[in-house]
Amino acid sequence: PRSDCIAAEQLCLSDSTCNATYRILENCALAKTRFLPLDHDSRVRCLNAELDLGNSSLLHCKCHRRMKRQEHCLRVFWTVHSSVTDGYFNLETSPYENPANEEHWKTDYNKLAALLSGKDCSQLAGDATNPCLKATHVCNLSKKCVRLRTDYASICTKGAGSEDMCDRRKCHRGLRNFFEKVPEDFTKRILFCPCQDELCGERRRKTIVPDCSFQYNTKPNCLWLLDSCLEDHICKSRLADFQQNCQPADMSPDGCSQHNHAACLQAYMGMIGTPMTPNYVSNSSAEVSLWCTCESSGNQKEKCDQILGMFESNKCL
Repeated sequence: PRSDCIAAEQLCLSDSTCNATYRILENCALAKTRFLPLDHDSRVRCLNAELDLGNSSLLHCKCHRRMKRQEHCLRVFWTVHSSVTDGYFNLETSPYENPANEEHWKTDYNKLAALLSGKDCSQLAGDATNPCLKATHVCNLSKKCVRLRTDYASICTKGAGSEDMCDRRKCHRGLRNFFEKVPEDFTKRILFCPCQDELCGERRRKTIVPDCSFQYNTKPNCLWLLDSCLEDHICKSRLADFQQNCQPADMSPDGCSQHNHAACLQAYMGMIGTPMTPNYVSNSSAEVSLWCTCESSGNQKEKCDQILGMFESNKCL
């Protein structure tokens, strides 16, 4: 059975042969994160070490997005799979296990929504035409949902709109906390509420407090955004998950190579709170993008357009 990478690492370290191989891979991964060029012999040694793991549980281990010590787990995964990212941003394999369907979360949401509809409707004017407002009201009835939403909202609004810069790193952490710890039935309805007018669209666009979490004063180049992401274990992992689950397929009727829109939306949510945080581009459409540009990309323009296109023109998403 596939184990999580922390358990697999402990098993490996208790075996002298596996331990020695793993230490070689750690040095390979360290050189990579520091952008140190490896000579031919070192590259061969790294590749051989990965092959030496053979059927070790380390080679097939995965992580869970909601697990404790997630960053440790992801570090182990990328230590073992460091060759996957060689020379290209297509990461091919997601470190995340496909989650089991948590049905009880849905009943939680539906119970609270039913409770809400029994309240005095005059307080909830606009709910019928503004699904985003209704989703927020339902979140407010769940202690965990309202607490974690208030947490990130307060962090992300500090300094936003004034001369002081908000603490983007803390804001991103707060957003990840919200999307990881609150049941998806709440988070999906808040983020993907279907809007018919601009008032609703504005609320949806501002869900992640874009002034802090999404926008910089000037748009950076998308390649810079990608480099920032690949240096961060969580962002790199979420990007790999997104590429795997939102891979478009032109010949497919649903536009997805995996044929699983729920997994794609979950992977999209995983990108929020990383250096490559996406968001809605306006109040009047459901189009999303990264906050970056491909101008002045020189001979890497094609690669840059690909990065932007994963969000802007992805039929699966």
